[in-house]
Amino acid sequence: MTAVILATACAVVYGTADFFGGLATRRTQVLAVVVLSQLAGLALILVLLPVLPGTPGGPALLWGLAAGLSGAAGLALFYRALATGVMSVVAPTTAVTSAALPVLFGLATGERPEFWALVGVALALGSVLLVSQDRSAGGEKSPSGGLATALLAGAGFGGFFILLAMAPSDAGLWPLVGARLSSVTAVTLVALATGRALRPQAGALRVIVAAGVLDMVANVLYLLAQRQGLLSLVAVLVSLYPASTLLLARRVLGERLNGIQVTGVACALGAVALIAVA
Repeated sequence: MTAVILATACAVVYGTADFFGGLATRRTQVLAVVVLSQLAGLALILVLLPVLPGTPGGPALLWGLAAGLSGAAGLALFYRALATGVMSVVAPTTAVTSAALPVLFGLATGERPEFWALVGVALALGSVLLVSQDRSAGGEKSPSGGLATALLAGAGFGGFFILLAMAPSDAGLWPLVGARLSSVTAVTLVALATGRALRPQAGALRVIVAAGVLDMVANVLYLLAQRQGLLSLVAVLVSLYPASTLLLARRVLGERLNGIQVTGVACALGAVALIAVA
């Protein structure tokens, strides 16, 4: 039950962070958003280190470094997809891809969730497909701009979840330190190599910092949830983050949810209940 609560809270925070990240990319360049938000997250994790102390050994840092590279690629691609596509399509597409990889990995490495938990997993994966259905007022599907980029972003996030789960359980938050150091270094080098300016547009810095801080809070919640439960279940619950992204997009940006998307949100809630009961 602890893992379910942590993973569900993680999904809410991830969805909120992604909403702020999407808003930021509409105001300034994607790489500037990624670099500055990652720096904000790094500052937060350094402050939180004494709260959950652990052993900063080589395996913890190495798995974290690898996870950071995968996550940085996923984040850059995801923000790019949000900037060029429809937020209510991009977020769920990325989510279902990022959930499928850890589930397959968990099952391949011997995890065997209970029957009703597996039903919940199937319902959760179906729910993110449902909420990705976005139709125009005329009843036709709207252009799915950024769809291919969203799929690649999901693969990057899925790799992040898997690699972070490989770190020793007694490492505390040190894997996240390694992950953030590698991601900040990677995206900064890319920005310098491409000559992209890292100065945000006026009014965007607060939104960027909020996205980075919330993203790191979600990372901490995921790490704690994964240590309490099965990767194949925790990753699926975390993948339900588009629900909060969609609700914020509806509330703040006025994006409408159609009947299919509302059904998807209801299925997501049912999936959480099934996994929690199991």
